[in-house]
Amino acid sequence: MNDDNILDRITALVDREHTLRGHRADGSLDERTEHHELHAVEAELDQCWDLLRQRRAKRDFGGDPDEAVPRSASVVESYWQ
Repeated sequence: MNDDNILDRITALVDREHTLRGHRADGSLDERTEHHELHAVEAELDQCWDLLRQRRAKRDFGGDPDEAVPRSASVVESYWQ
């Protein structure tokens, strides 16, 4: 996965987040479902941003960005706690 693919995925996830919030606002999605789905979207967004940062850091320091490894949601989510 290259940087452009990761950025495309981030864009798609942000669009999904906006759609979920819009559906909640118009009443077509219940709060519990919104919360569950938003949590999944936000976790994947954190993973994508983490992978992109790893790739950029490797590149900035002369490394191979393709050696960046996606981290699990539980690992990435723990950064913000």
